[in-house]
Amino acid sequence: MKITDVIKNSNKTQFSLEILPPLKGQDIEVIRTNIDPLIKHGPAFISITYHRDEVAYHKRADGYLEQMTVRKRPGTVALAAALMYRYNIPVVPHLICGGFNREETENELIDLNFLGIDNLLVLRGDPQKCEHTFKPKEDGHSNALDLLKQVQNMNSGSYLSKDQVNASPTHFSSGIAAYPEKHPEAPNMKYDIDYMKQKVDNGAEFAITQMFFDNRKYMDFVEECAKAGVNIPIIPGIKPVSMLKHLNLLPQTFQTRFPEPLVESILKCKTNTDVRKVGIEWAVKQSEELIAFGVPDIHYFTMGKSGNIEEVIKAVFAK
Repeated sequence: MKITDVIKNSNKTQFSLEILPPLKGQDIEVIRTNIDPLIKHGPAFISITYHRDEVAYHKRADGYLEQMTVRKRPGTVALAAALMYRYNIPVVPHLICGGFNREETENELIDLNFLGIDNLLVLRGDPQKCEHTFKPKEDGHSNALDLLKQVQNMNSGSYLSKDQVNASPTHFSSGIAAYPEKHPEAPNMKYDIDYMKQKVDNGAEFAITQMFFDNRKYMDFVEECAKAGVNIPIIPGIKPVSMLKHLNLLPQTFQTRFPEPLVESILKCKTNTDVRKVGIEWAVKQSEELIAFGVPDIHYFTMGKSGNIEEVIKAVFAK
């Protein structure tokens, strides 16, 4: 089922989950252990992140450096299919530009279509750790808009090769990322929203936001999007703080800002157990305010762990 239909078929706010593929060397039981407790509460869908292969350099015996490709996590396609058929729930694999050329992207989409997966979150992806700016693979896409256009072409039955045999149209419903505090590379919010509008005009059907901790940022963003003609569901993304180091790590990694009351509460904590409690309480408050605002769904970033997410879900949705 498409995410847009999941939203249309419900008259109340639902919740959904984002999960990470397990680290290399771990198996799917790691995922099941973490999300089984959440599945019983009835998530609307699960999104699965994609992590491109990383580049490492090893010194050879002759003193020269040899570039090695390191895969740290299993494929998102396989995990998405496994979860969909195990839990009978819609899945939304991330599709990124980084690490793919256009032909490899097409092959990935063919596999997803074959498996019956019809939802995507279309993203550019982050630069490699060794890069200051994003660099696409040769003949790859440099931005999410062009990647989205390739998806839409396939939905129209247009493949890269004009001689493609049995080129049946695909039926992907594409979501995109949204940034209530502005994409870090955008010069201002208007530019960012205008770019989002281009994606909507090219087939984007829903959006999931980057994590945020100030609901007013999200509410103002949604209102500005509506003024600009962005008329798709914008699903808020929530992450409960669980460790003291998140106070610096999350702003550095995701360019999000913490409201002063949250910072003050965290600084009073003596242990990570105390921080975890503060994070749960803040996420519950955020969720309740967002439901009152009328959001269709709240997307919780699990980051590979589910304990604090389950506490939030039980407090908000199991009343």
